Order: sequence, then structure tokens, then C-alpha cells
Amino acid sequence: MKIASSADWRENIPFETPLLVSELAPGEPGRCAGCGAASAPLPRTELWAVKHRHPNDHSGFVRFYCAEHKPEPKPVAVVAPTPATRATPARKKATAPRQPSTKPSIPERARAVCPDCFVEANANGVCGMCGEKVG
Repeated sequence: MKIASSADWRENIPFETPLLVSELAPGEPGRCAGCGAASAPLPRTELWAVKHRHPNDHSGFVRFYCAEHKPEPKPVAVVAPTPATRATPARKKATAPRQPSTKPSIPERARAVCPDCFVEANANGVCGMCGEKVG
């Protein structure tokens, strides 16, 4: 089974770049993270969404800010390699050419599939969904 991330409006927001919330997603008025929870909700046309990096979640997290608390976008630093840090070509060692593998290939065994659930059965031949014996 392949686990995929869900389709979420926050995935398309670039990190550390303020974007107007009304252009990202419709919804109810929200509160500024800088003003705090006791502040009055502001319309989405006056809130800025900023996606911050998180040390434990590669997707990051999004916070809303009013114009007063909106963080400035962080400039992207482009570093050109200097002559001292430029990699020098390494000398290649003389190695023998690789021989193709002589191991015989083992054909993959067909696994039993439950006729009701269309799920592969486990090693004991039992369907993991309905519990029926397959094959």
C-alpha cells in the first residue's frame, strides 16, 4: 500500500512568503497570530498567510497575520561557487569493467487474491479484509 499526502490548500504555499488569505482559500474571518486569541476576527482580505518550516513536519505550518504583524519575506540567498570551494576533478582509479550478474533470477510467485475484496492474501492464505481463506 502506498501512503500519499492529502490534497491540501496549504501544500501550494511557498515557505516564508506572505500571501493574502482571501486568494488562497475561502472561509470565515480569522485571527492574527501576532495579535493573539483575544483579538477580534479580521476578514480574510486583511489577513496574510505565511507557511513556516517545522523541525518535525516537512510540510510546515501556516499562520495568519494582520498587516501590522506580517513578517517580511526572507530573501533567497544564491551562493556562487568560489574558486577555492569549486570541486576539482578527482582522478579515476583504474578498475576492471563490471561483469553482469550471473545469479539466476527467481521468478516472483503469484499471490492469491481474495475474490470479494480484491486484496492479496497473507502468507497463510487468509484475506486481511474479510478473513476468508483464499486459494
